[in-house]
Amino acid sequence: MKVLMIRCLVFFGNVAMLFSCSETKSLQEGQYLYDGARIVIKSNPKIKRKERKELKQELNDLVRPKPNTSFLGIKFKLLFYNAGSAKGKGIGHWIQKTLGEPPVLASYSVLDKSRAVLQNRLDNRGFFKDSVTLDTTYRGRKLRARYTAGLGYQYKIRDVVYPPDPDSLGVQISPMAKHSLLKKGEPYNLDVIKNERTRIDTRLKQRGYYYFSPDDLLVKADTTVGDHQVDMTLIIKKSTPAQGREVYRIGEVIVFADYDINSDTGQAMQQVPKFHGYTIVDPGKKFNPEVISRALVFKPGDLYNRLDQDLSLNRLITLGVFKFVKVRFDETDTGKNILNAYYYLTPAQKKSIRFEVSALTKSDDANGGELSVNWRNRNFFHGAELFTVTASGGLEKQFIGKGQSITTNKLGLDFNLYLPRVIAPFRFRTNSGFMPKTRINLGYEYFDQITQYTLNSFKTSFGYVWKESTSKEHTLNAIRIDYVNPSHISPAFQLGLDTNTFLARSLQRQFIIGPVYNFNLNTQVRPNHKKNNYYFNGNLDLSSNLLGILTGADVNKGKEQEIFNTPFSQYIRAEADFRHYLNFSQYTVLATRATAGIGYAYGNSVTMPFVKQFFAGGANDIRAFRSRSLGPGSFYAGNRDTAFLADQPGDIKMEMNAEIRFKLFSVVRWAFFVDAGNIWTLREDSTRPGSKFTNDFLKQVAVGVGTGIRLDISILLLRLDLGIPVREPFLPEGQRWLFDSRNLVLNFAIGYPF
Repeated sequence: MKVLMIRCLVFFGNVAMLFSCSETKSLQEGQYLYDGARIVIKSNPKIKRKERKELKQELNDLVRPKPNTSFLGIKFKLLFYNAGSAKGKGIGHWIQKTLGEPPVLASYSVLDKSRAVLQNRLDNRGFFKDSVTLDTTYRGRKLRARYTAGLGYQYKIRDVVYPPDPDSLGVQISPMAKHSLLKKGEPYNLDVIKNERTRIDTRLKQRGYYYFSPDDLLVKADTTVGDHQVDMTLIIKKSTPAQGREVYRIGEVIVFADYDINSDTGQAMQQVPKFHGYTIVDPGKKFNPEVISRALVFKPGDLYNRLDQDLSLNRLITLGVFKFVKVRFDETDTGKNILNAYYYLTPAQKKSIRFEVSALTKSDDANGGELSVNWRNRNFFHGAELFTVTASGGLEKQFIGKGQSITTNKLGLDFNLYLPRVIAPFRFRTNSGFMPKTRINLGYEYFDQITQYTLNSFKTSFGYVWKESTSKEHTLNAIRIDYVNPSHISPAFQLGLDTNTFLARSLQRQFIIGPVYNFNLNTQVRPNHKKNNYYFNGNLDLSSNLLGILTGADVNKGKEQEIFNTPFSQYIRAEADFRHYLNFSQYTVLATRATAGIGYAYGNSVTMPFVKQFFAGGANDIRAFRSRSLGPGSFYAGNRDTAFLADQPGDIKMEMNAEIRFKLFSVVRWAFFVDAGNIWTLREDSTRPGSKFTNDFLKQVAVGVGTGIRLDISILLLRLDLGIPVREPFLPEGQRWLFDSRNLVLNFAIGYPF
């Protein structure tokens, strides 16, 4: 055993030496490969462990240069670079330029500059008169830096004094001390000082001080008060221009609604009547002036307010009918501190058409594709209304062996009209920079599974869409009506319906009538570099709840109620989807998701409509199991010898996913994932034993693991995931945990699963 351990150590040592030599292969005489840096903090007195960790991470982020990227301690990209060729052609050149990364060389001047940057950061954090030293260590042709930060006492704020100036500007600033970011007892921090100046400038901009600037404020720090404390005094610079001390109001508001660079704005303004106090220049009458006046927050005579300026710009942009929006303020020569506001709006292309083609292949021998055509009119009634028409068609064919196949056809037509206002018997007020919208929808879908059944679905809705902010959106369909009509049911499928009451009920001809509310939070709407990002989507779907109560519907007592000789569905359905993205670097992300949903049918229904039930398995779900075939519970709908598994609906769904994503090279990404979850029924289903949700539901959770490769081509991400079941809930208890490599599931999809 001892001999074996020695041999292993010798082997791994030789491998490490081989990689080390390969990494420095391209270095010239006198050059050293930069192998990274280590930050050491020595403090007296000692600082808290959490503070030490945060400070160390902050300093480490400032160190430059960054060493060559590595995985498991091996610099693979550098190895590719050294293995390639610098010649301008051939496979060697492609390897070096595409897969490789040139060596990061050590430079003492660069390292010493980093030392100065670290020293400056400590000064900015209140560690005055402390020092950062630089040491270097060599190992072969590699150089590693060591920065040692010697910390003493961190200076803290003893007192904060706001400007004593008796003028109007000082009177405005002094009350802002109540909410100051500079707090007694807190450490001195230059970033906080800068943020405080910006905060005061923002408040002044909301009170009419158009020409004021954060640079007009000075914070004096007195570190001579003793006991490692600092007194801070906020001062208005004497060099502040007279304009910066004056309050300004809005004079004229002139809007050029059809502006281009060649427009003669002076000529266009002549003899234009005012609309609600605004001068809206639109010779071609492209836009209803009402929609522009609703978007503008500024009004003639108002005090200048930066918040109103930003709100107006954002509301004009989110109307979706202007390609460019800009504003200019000019001071008038009346000597009365008046600003005229000029808005220049360049219209976007009014009409557009988009074609989308997709193809799919599944591990259950299903292949197909879809074509959709989307036509848009961005100014349908000249009031910034968005009207869209989408036509789509798809075909999927699944081969199930013995020369048999199942063909599925889909056709759809969808109309949407978005009005940039709320049409309702009540007033809807919002301070958001996004215009609330009324949405009217009308659609039809034809679904034909040739060997089983055909579904004709008609839908219409009337509702509202509004945003609190860029990341928060609400959707309320106040009125929603769906009509589902199955037809052309095959004798074999009808036999299944005759023996499965639940399935028969879910596929019957029916109305779905009721409101739907959806809330969405997504912190990644705007690109950012935050370590943590979140996504949440919550949905509440109600159908015929009030109607069922008023009509006394109770299908269990034989009191099934109908509208136009068609039963209506009565249910409550709720669903929530929470995701967290932990960013270790630009391309390395740990993405996790927890999603759950429940639907409860009552009164006029004994089961949820088929289109409203939950399914498990598939490319964006539990990827080690075939699409919509998992569950419910411990039930299994097929056998290992057939590729076909009928869709399995359920009333309850629980699912958790985790996926680590990272970059391999160029546009190629890689991921490892684990998925777990299942669906269940709320009621006993005799045709699907084991499907009902019970206290033992955890024993029926399916688990799959896998890996996937992705091509991230900027506007398109192609994904290929290979999933392997490791827990199959339909197996006998005690045999459910396994590594079932016989049932690999390959999923091809577009976009990330979550």
